[in-house]
Amino acid sequence: MADSPVSHHSPESNEQEDANSNQRAQMEQAYQQMQRKMRMSKMSEGIRHKIMVLSGKGGVGKTTVATGIALSLARMGKKVGLMDIDITGPNVPKMLGIEGTELHIEDGQIFPAIGPHGIKVISMAFLIEDPDKPVIWRGPIKLGAIQQFIGDVAWGELDTLVIDFPPGTGDEPLTVSQTLPNLDGVVIVTTPQEVALLDSRKSINFAKTISVPVLGVVENMSGYNLSGNAEAGAKFSLMGPTGVPIEVTASQDGKWSVNLDLFKSGGGEESAVELEVPFLGRLPFDPGVVRGGDDGVHRIVAQPDGETAIAFSKVVEEILSSLEKGDIHQVKIT
Repeated sequence: MADSPVSHHSPESNEQEDANSNQRAQMEQAYQQMQRKMRMSKMSEGIRHKIMVLSGKGGVGKTTVATGIALSLARMGKKVGLMDIDITGPNVPKMLGIEGTELHIEDGQIFPAIGPHGIKVISMAFLIEDPDKPVIWRGPIKLGAIQQFIGDVAWGELDTLVIDFPPGTGDEPLTVSQTLPNLDGVVIVTTPQEVALLDSRKSINFAKTISVPVLGVVENMSGYNLSGNAEAGAKFSLMGPTGVPIEVTASQDGKWSVNLDLFKSGGGEESAVELEVPFLGRLPFDPGVVRGGDDGVHRIVAQPDGETAIAFSKVVEEILSSLEKGDIHQVKIT
């Protein structure tokens, strides 16, 4: 019986096939990148304002502030998008009570989840199968994910896109500033301590480095309001956080209140004054914010007429005023 014919490929032909395959892959990648750039350009035209929310370090409530700004804008009737660009620790979906949402993908575009008050939300949390498993990505992989978040998401028409970043001044804000055109500015979140000046300075200096204007500084966890009832005109003392008594007098209807500076006061405003950028306002220390973040019901949603919601509204009004007037400050670094 004759042997079956066997096809033999020379090393040269194998190399040529590999070269052709690599070339096709490169052409496909270049085509996808071109499409993404076109979508980014179109997306930029459909979004009126784009705001970055940064902090010099963790633990200052940056994500709480970012979600609060988005919710306050939405309550004013604005069309709002919220991009959670924190790749390794995405918490926005949990804070808004939309964990486990399955994203819809059509024609190569990702459609955002819909949160309270109609906010459109995109977050890495929607794409992680195991929330307890750490995301360990190097710079280039982060870069690709962020570009997809920007270029492959069908945001539609928005009045404002709020972008929440991880703490610090790493790859994420740098990539967004280089990828997303016409950023309106940065909101810096800090706490009341004087040491906050150091962290604010880093964030503001970073904004100057990437040529993005500073909309202003928000002082979070700025005092805790304690109130109660007593006899009309009653006078008594409360022991303050520093161990110094605070004298309190009840009003004629028996109500009294006092603001306790749990974390000192003034750091955020002082940093804004020193660096010649706007001070957007103070947000109170509110235990309800902590509970709301864990329960997935933001304080603004749970208590829309409460002290925290009112404080957020004032901050947002300051931001909108700067945006509408074009009164955006370039920073002075000393």
